[in-house]
Amino acid sequence: MKKRVFPIFSILVALTFLLVACGGGNKSVPTKSEDVKTAGSDIENATEITFWTFAGTHADFYTNAAERWNKENPNKPIKLTVENYPFDQMHNNLLMALQSGSGAPDLADIELAKFPNFLKGDIQLEPLNDLIESELDSFIPERLNIYAKDGKYYGAPTHLGASVVYYNTEIMEQAGVDIDSIKTWDDYVKAGQKVTDKTGKPMTTIATNWYGIWPYVAQRGSDFFDENGELTLDNQKNIETLGFINDLVNKYKIAEIAPGGQYHSEEFYGFMNDGGQASLVIPMYYMKDFTTYMPDLKGKIQIRPMPKWSDSDFQSATMGGTGTVVTNQSKHKELAKEFLYFAKLSKEGNIQLWKELGFDPPRWDVWEDQAMREDNVYYQYFHDDIFDILLDIKDNVAGIHLSEYTPDVLTEIDSNVMHGVLREKNFTPEEALKQSAETIRKKMGSGN
Repeated sequence: MKKRVFPIFSILVALTFLLVACGGGNKSVPTKSEDVKTAGSDIENATEITFWTFAGTHADFYTNAAERWNKENPNKPIKLTVENYPFDQMHNNLLMALQSGSGAPDLADIELAKFPNFLKGDIQLEPLNDLIESELDSFIPERLNIYAKDGKYYGAPTHLGASVVYYNTEIMEQAGVDIDSIKTWDDYVKAGQKVTDKTGKPMTTIATNWYGIWPYVAQRGSDFFDENGELTLDNQKNIETLGFINDLVNKYKIAEIAPGGQYHSEEFYGFMNDGGQASLVIPMYYMKDFTTYMPDLKGKIQIRPMPKWSDSDFQSATMGGTGTVVTNQSKHKELAKEFLYFAKLSKEGNIQLWKELGFDPPRWDVWEDQAMREDNVYYQYFHDDIFDILLDIKDNVAGIHLSEYTPDVLTEIDSNVMHGVLREKNFTPEEALKQSAETIRKKMGSGN
């Protein structure tokens, strides 16, 4: 067994998380954000609702929703104030405010990987069952379950986040590969070998963060935790799946490490925009990244389901995303919940998620709505049967299980597993996953 080296970054991340999670340090919430948007400030006697987010596009979405709300509900108008913070600052601010019992907003966005931190102990979020349960059949349940605990739903999803493959048809055609002939991962490898041989370009790139493994693991029907909260990070399926990903890079030579190590960087956007790779495995919400940062690929990208594993029927996996919550400190809980339903959980709210943000709505019943088929920048960039593809696979979308230790697992993957196996080649997939699993089990055993 090789000796393990812990990067300084990992130690700092762990210490920071420990300080926040255990309530150490100053619990006073830092000063307010300077990036603030409002709606309804000109309406007399409007009820003030505060909202924290970490994404400027989300801030625009909610202020637009508030303006629509005020037009449709003149008898109970709201003044919505949306504060946009840097990612870590917002989550830390919110955690400290909830722990201290004061200073939290009425509503807040919580990113998926951070959500388990807010489901520990005495949960300070309002259940949303009264908004969701009567319409459960209209949602993809795997997405709702991410933000649930003990039968209670605490987060309103922003998208389904169905993982798909984006194919650059110009490169695929140059290699003589029909993308619709790729049904399995074995087919994908064979197609990738043709692409590499004929074009000199990689079939794909692999991120060295969790995007490089979690979609593949979940689509195979596995995960890092099971439904009972037991750690499964180092189970046989995960070891084999990481072995497959490693083979894409280091054996078959049809994949490379993503420029910048991840898919949300200027370095990667430039590489992809220049036709640097033939395909990309990532959730549907990445459409907005394509239209915003990769304009030269307009008309060249086609979306298809993920190839299937031989031992799984899943054709996609729900990944990433944000759950919007109502905090128990809100003085207007019912009104905040009504607005949240209007903005994100209703049919109209889901349609607006697509129209404004380019997200695949978590309500499948709107995918067939005529309003969803109206021409827009995404249909112009990609193709017009995007939601027909989703309708075909809606019953075969794998979910994921979150634990309060999910952030620790993702830190291990980002800091140790992917680098150690793919880039540094210091560990086999089995060694890397077992060593990280041992680290997590020690934390779970100590309760930290």
